Amino acid sequence: SAGGSNTRCSCSTLSIVVLASVTAETRHSATRLRSGTDLNPVRLSNRRTAEAFDWNQTPVIALTASPAACLFDLDGLLLDTEPLHGRGWAEAADHFGARLSEEQLLQLRGRRRQDCAQQVVDWLPERVSSDALLKVQQPIVRALLAKAHPMPHAQALVEHCASRGIPMALVTSSSREAVAFKAAPHPWLELIERRIYGDDPELRVGKPDPAPFALAADRLGVLPQNCWALEDSRAGTASALAAGCKVWVLTNGGAADAIDNNPCRVPDLGHVLRQLISTAG
Repeated sequence: SAGGSNTRCSCSTLSIVVLASVTAETRHSATRLRSGTDLNPVRLSNRRTAEAFDWNQTPVIALTASPAACLFDLDGLLLDTEPLHGRGWAEAADHFGARLSEEQLLQLRGRRRQDCAQQVVDWLPERVSSDALLKVQQPIVRALLAKAHPMPHAQALVEHCASRGIPMALVTSSSREAVAFKAAPHPWLELIERRIYGDDPELRVGKPDPAPFALAADRLGVLPQNCWALEDSRAGTASALAAGCKVWVLTNGGAADAIDNNPCRVPDLGHVLRQLISTAG
């Protein structure tokens, strides 16, 4: 500008505001940058180096930047299985003389099978072992789960993360065996290679404890504070929030929250996908 060449600013008074816009380069790309190997050039304003960007810092989550990782629940978030699980618990409880309310079924969402079984046992009019309850419940659920469909926009969201190179983890209360059964008709779920199961040997407690999401972030080599967690249940939301994640909660209806809310409730995963695309730079 006119006269700008005559303006001098000392380092002590100069204030530089840097907007770190994270693009399709991922944490793995940042590692390659640090090691000095060849990498396709990106715009200078978006380039991340060891000096300019550290995935293991503890920033306030900014939605102008891509997450270090996306941590996905499975049931009710990626696959439309929660009503099927609920039906299984309701029919099993009815077999033993109890009618579960909608509120009680909501309390079961997002929790591990054994935890759910123990909770239902506590609601029964007569004492029944959790094994006896599961012997009734499991065949009902397995027959239903084979018909489960993907949630709207779930496949597109996972595929977009994969194409962007954004690390992903599945953080589910389901056992390894149950996930294999439910995921078999949906090969796109294989894009999520890192998985925390409800029966993971390193997992002492499940949701709503923060342990599952903390373990997922640890295995990906990132901080939970830098991750987006995607959930649909009360237990899962509480778990992700307690771990420190930015949490998106699928509500299946209603208006979306302001995106800076944490948790941020959205009626479908398309809202998350659009926000993720907007961070591409």
